[in-house]
This record gives sequence, structure tokens and C-alpha cells, in this order.
Amino acid sequence: MCGIVGAVAQRNVVPILIEGLRRLEYRGYDSAGVAVLQHGELRRRRKQGKVAELEEAIAQDPIEGRVGIAHTRWATHGVPSEQNAHPHICKGSVALVHNGIIENHETLRDEQTSLGHDFTSETDTEVIVHAIYDQFQATGSLLQAVQRTTEQLDGAYALGVISTSQPETLVACRRGSPLVVGLGIGEYFIASDIAALLPVTQRFIFLDDGDIAELTPKGVRIFDEHGNEVEREIKESEVHLDAVERGEYRHYMLKEIFEQPRAIAETLEGRFNGLKLLENAFGTNAADIFDQIRAVQILACGTSYHAGLVARYWLESLTGIPCNVEVASEYRYRNPVLLPDTLVVTISQSGETADTLAALQEAKRLGAFHSLSICNVQESSLVRESDLVLLTRAGPEIGVASTKAFTTQLVALMMLTIALGRRHGMDRVTEKRIASQLFSLPARMEDVLELNDQIKAFSERFADKQHALFLGRGSHYPIAMEGALKLKEISYIHAEAYPAGELKHGPLALVDAEMPVIAVAPNNSLLEKLKSNLQEVKARGGELIVFADETLDVTPDENTHVLTVTPSENEMSPVIFTVPLQLLAYHVAVIKGTDVDQPRNLAKSVTVE
Repeated sequence: MCGIVGAVAQRNVVPILIEGLRRLEYRGYDSAGVAVLQHGELRRRRKQGKVAELEEAIAQDPIEGRVGIAHTRWATHGVPSEQNAHPHICKGSVALVHNGIIENHETLRDEQTSLGHDFTSETDTEVIVHAIYDQFQATGSLLQAVQRTTEQLDGAYALGVISTSQPETLVACRRGSPLVVGLGIGEYFIASDIAALLPVTQRFIFLDDGDIAELTPKGVRIFDEHGNEVEREIKESEVHLDAVERGEYRHYMLKEIFEQPRAIAETLEGRFNGLKLLENAFGTNAADIFDQIRAVQILACGTSYHAGLVARYWLESLTGIPCNVEVASEYRYRNPVLLPDTLVVTISQSGETADTLAALQEAKRLGAFHSLSICNVQESSLVRESDLVLLTRAGPEIGVASTKAFTTQLVALMMLTIALGRRHGMDRVTEKRIASQLFSLPARMEDVLELNDQIKAFSERFADKQHALFLGRGSHYPIAMEGALKLKEISYIHAEAYPAGELKHGPLALVDAEMPVIAVAPNNSLLEKLKSNLQEVKARGGELIVFADETLDVTPDENTHVLTVTPSENEMSPVIFTVPLQLLAYHVAVIKGTDVDQPRNLAKSVTVE
């Protein structure tokens, strides 16, 4: 979603702000802006479109300053436009950037209009800057003005605020939306994500929910939600600048697809003794919690939801534990029932997905005593809210379409399956067999990546296609769902996934020569059933694309195209078959000429409902 960058320094901060925005482009946005304090006045530049257009506008009409804020906006209230772009300014005195949604903005707007404030945008954000201006007039302190204003706000927000009346001060705060403080030498920064600040610092403070920070050239002061000055731990980031560079790859997505063998190896590293899972990888008290678990509730959104669906097959078949998987955005809007001794598992790449956080909080309200977060970001809100944590170690994922985050989530979920399986009848032989499969995954994925050129050539067949159907059975049905999601996300081809056995219940009516049907065909117990489903497609003139285990005998013909995938054991084959579907989506998107890393209308981290 929206991205925030801010800086207080003894040098011109405009280049730092622009570079920070560029590094936040992956979050998704439709406009960008910068405001700095220059010679005691607020100077602002805003543009609809990309950061490059904002940079060009500044080059043509330069601004500079030692204190400033910047923003990439993803439209919620108000259409994408320069007028609605951040920063917003009140009476030439206070400027503000905001990530989140203010739910009571209409009430505040009516009150402020009656007080004589003029509104120049359609955004909910503008009520915040007016409120801070009014409070500043009453208190004479920017810090106190922000503190008082936050008491009026309902909703989620991360804010960066500057004022002509305190020209060396930047005030920032967060509630429900992520914000970090970066520490330099005599200079200090804020951002939605550490990636924005890696060129200037490796030292960060991760603000707690409700925190307000005051940044000046003398240092940083932090106050909790009750107004008490507090100390927050300084973290040294292990993410290096080259980890968020594209390198030799044309797009971040392709780079991240090819990083999957390493990401999986790192997710496994240090979590096994030989082929025995170390349960303390989940937390020091994990064993005691796992001893009590009799059911699992998985909550996630998007790609992470598909990972949860695969895990349900694993958990129920290998452990006998009942597992429910639900889209997090739906969970708290019905009356869910939690079985006693349920482990609530939340899955998120960013750990800041608003719906998943809210679903976890709802589960706790319903009486859930035990929670586990599977996440890629150590200091995220979801991690802090959970009793147990298993970090996926995928590294920064810049492309909006998730790739390595998904496959490392699957690996983490199989580790959870092993941990719970020990308590529900999984024998040591089975555990060692699955652990061995996990450790073989990086090499197997390297084999699959060798199909890249073949899939690239094959993707030409999709150049004029507008629709596609994906089929899978068992634990590969969620992989078909993930393949369809990837294709629609980045190529804008309408794609749907179905369990292959459901063909006769509706989707078969869509099959013709213009709709390619992509099938995932591992060598498992459902293979013969799948073959029958594929014959139904062929009999109706449909064009079949089959990703088949190379141990299978699948005969290609005029309307059946077969791409063979490295042999894979039953349990881990969903991870293997994910990779060719990612590559297919990527190369089709390139042929279609779309913005692969920043597809239209989408954001990487969905931090608002």
C-alpha cells in the first residue's frame, strides 16, 4: 500500500527521499509527492504517476531542505490525481503524509468545515493535517499536537508530520500501519519499510503500535500510547543493499523465482539436527504448546491462503488433526467456532496484512490461547501478536506477485506438520522421509528452473489469449489456484482454478479452442482420476497444457502439450509444481507487455481493509 519516507539531516534530504520512494515502489501506488522545509517555508512537489515523473518535476523546478517527508499513494478515498496526492498541507504551516484509513473522517470533515477549514482533496488524510494544525495553535508543540490529534482518530494510520514553526523537527506515529525509524550519524529517518532506508543506515527502531516519535538533529525520543517516554530496542538489519537490487534480471519477479532454492535452504538451516526437527525453532515454549493442540485454524489472504490450503491436506493426512483454513478478511464477519485447544496459524509475507491481523485478534477474542505466525518479517505486527513464530527467511520480496515467500511458507507449514505429527501418530520413519524430501527441495527446484527457456518459448501460445482454466487434484488443487492467481495478477488474463473432478459441474461449458486448460499432473494416487478429467477436455476440442512428472507417460498430440517436471515425492510435490506455473505467468506477462513487478491496481502489502 502507501509508502512513507521522512528525514532530518544536516544535508539536503530530497535525494534521500526520492531514493526511498523508489525503493517503496513495489508496494503499489498511483501518485507520489515530496515536501521539505526550505528557508522557513514548506515547498511541495506532487505528481500523478510514477516516482520518475516526480523526480523529473523536481529537476525542472528544484527544491531542497534538511527536513522533509515523501509519499507514494495507493488510492482509497479519492481518485488517483495530483490533488489527492500526499503530502497534504494546512495553511502553509503543517505538512503530513499518511498510510492507512481514517474511519471517522466524514465526521471530522464536517466539524473542521464548520471551523473554517478549506478542503482541497477528496482524501480522508486531509482531516488529520487540519486537526494537527488546530492542536498546534493550542499547544505550541508539534509533538503534543500529534498526540492530541491521534486521540480523535478512528482507524489505522502511520504518519509523518513537519511544520514551519518547528523547522528542525519531524514527528511520526503509528497505529495499525507499519513504520520504522532509521538511525544515522547525526541524521534520522522514518519509512514504511527498512528497504527504503538501506542506502543510508542499517540501524532501525521498530515502533510499537501507538508509539509517537520525535526526530530532531539531536536524536530521537519515543513516547508510548499513554504519553510515557520509552526506550525501544535498536536492531541491526541483516538485509543488505544488494538484496533489494535487481541485478542481472529483467524484473524482480524473475530474480525472486530463481532465488527460491537458496531461500528454501535458508529457511531449513539450523532447524534440524540431522533429519530431526528442532521444535524450539518455533519458540522456546513451542513443545509445551504443541502438546496441547487438538485442532488447527489457518488464517491468511491471497497467496498465503493458498499455502494454508496445501497445509490442510498435509496436516489432516499426516497427523489426523482437523484443520480449517479461512480467508482472513471473512473470518471476523461471521460467527466462527473454535474447537478447544486450537492452534491459530496466521500466514503473511509482510506480517502487516490488516485483515490477517484483525482475524488473529478476533480469534483471541473468541478464546484462542495459542497462536503461531509464519512470516517473512521479524519485527512485523503479526509476529509481535503471536505466541510462536517461524520466520521463513525468504529475504526481501519486491515483486508484487509473491513467489519465494509462497514456497518458503509451504516449507514452514510442512515443518509444523512434522511437529504436530509427532504427537498424533507420525512415526520416526515418516518424519525422516519427509525431512529428507525437504532437504532435497533446493536441488529439485534448480532442476525445474532449467525449464525456463522451454516455458518462455511455450508462453508465446498465450499472446492472444484472454482466459485460462487451471486444474489440479488433492494438494495440487491449491497449486492450480496459485497458478491462476499469478497469471491474472501480472498478465491480466482472466484465469480460474478448479478441482479437476469439478469439470462436469460447470467449467466444462467454457472449454473450447480459445481457452487453454493448464493441468498439474504429479505422479500420485489421484493420477488416473486426473487423466480421465483431461480426456474430457480433449474430447471437447480444448487445448491442454500439462505440467507432468517426468516419470509419467503422457503422450503429446496436436492439442496436448506436455512439459515434464523433475520427479517429486508425493508430500513435497506441490512445492515443485509451483515453480513452472510461476515461470509461465512471468513469461506470459512479459509477452503481454504488462508491468510485471508493479501490476495495475495491486499493492504488495495490504495494510488497510
